[in-house]
Amino acid sequence: MGARENPCQFQIVNHYERIATAIRHLDEHRGEQPDLASLAALVGLSPSHFHRMFSTWAGATPKDFLQCLTLRHAKDLLKRGESVLDASLEAGLSGPGRLHDLCVTLEAATPGEIKSRGEGLAIRAGVARSPFGNCLLGETPRGICHLSFFDGPERANAADELRHDWPLAEISWDDSFAESLAERVFSQSTPGRSWNLHVKGTAFQLRVWRALLEIPPGTLASYGRIAALAGNPNASRATGSAVGSNAISFLIPCHRVIRETGISGHYRWGAVRKRAILAWEAGRVSG
Repeated sequence: MGARENPCQFQIVNHYERIATAIRHLDEHRGEQPDLASLAALVGLSPSHFHRMFSTWAGATPKDFLQCLTLRHAKDLLKRGESVLDASLEAGLSGPGRLHDLCVTLEAATPGEIKSRGEGLAIRAGVARSPFGNCLLGETPRGICHLSFFDGPERANAADELRHDWPLAEISWDDSFAESLAERVFSQSTPGRSWNLHVKGTAFQLRVWRALLEIPPGTLASYGRIAALAGNPNASRATGSAVGSNAISFLIPCHRVIRETGISGHYRWGAVRKRAILAWEAGRVSG
C-alpha cells in the first residue's frame, strides 16, 4: 500500500477491553472490595469464565490483581525497585535486569536524519493485537522506531504520531508484519532475545530512556531516581517530560516510573493501561 493510506482497516478485539473495564471498576470501588461475581457480571461473563480469563491474562487471580493496584503495593514496589537499582549500580553493573531478559540497544538517529525529517528512510508499519489492546508498530532497517497503544477511535491519531516523528519517511503499511512483530515483542516464552530500537531524541532524552531500561520488571522507580540515573538529579520535571516523549512503549518501560508518593501519574497511552501493564508484570514476577 502507499505511504499515505490508512493503516487501520479492521477492528481488533481481545481480552484487554474487558480487563480495562474491570480495572476501572476496581479503581473506583476498591474500598468495597468487589467480589468475583460482580466483576464477572460487569464484563458479561460467568464467574468461572471470568476467573479463568483474568488469571490467564494477568498471571494473577482477580483478588491478587486488586492488591497489585493498591497504593501500598505501589510504594513497596517503588522501594524495592530503587534498592535493586542502587545495589546493581554499586556493584558496577549496567543494570539489574531487562524486560523478559531482553537485551535492548538504543540507536539514536543522527543529526542529519533528524534535520532531514526522515527523508529517504523506509519504515514498515502496521496495526496488531497486544495483551494491552490495539498497538501500532513501526520498524526501520536499524530497529523498532515506534510502538504505541490505542483504542478504537484513536487509530488515525496513532498513525499520525508515527508520521509526525518521521514526516518525510516512506511508510509501507503491513499488518501481517506488525502481527508477527507484536507476537515476538509480547511473548513470555522466549528469553534472551535482543532488540534494536531506532530512536530520535535529545541527548538528555536518550539518557533518560537508557535509565528506564535499568528498571527491572516487577519493580518501579520514581521520577527523581530516573533523573539521578540520567545525570541530573535536580531535573525531575524535565525527566518527566522526557519519559512522556518516549515513542516506544513497553520495550522502553516508561510505565515503571511513578511519583514518589506511589501514585502512578500520567501515562501517554492512558492511566488504566499503565496500571494494567504494571499489575500484569507484577503477577508474572511474583508467579
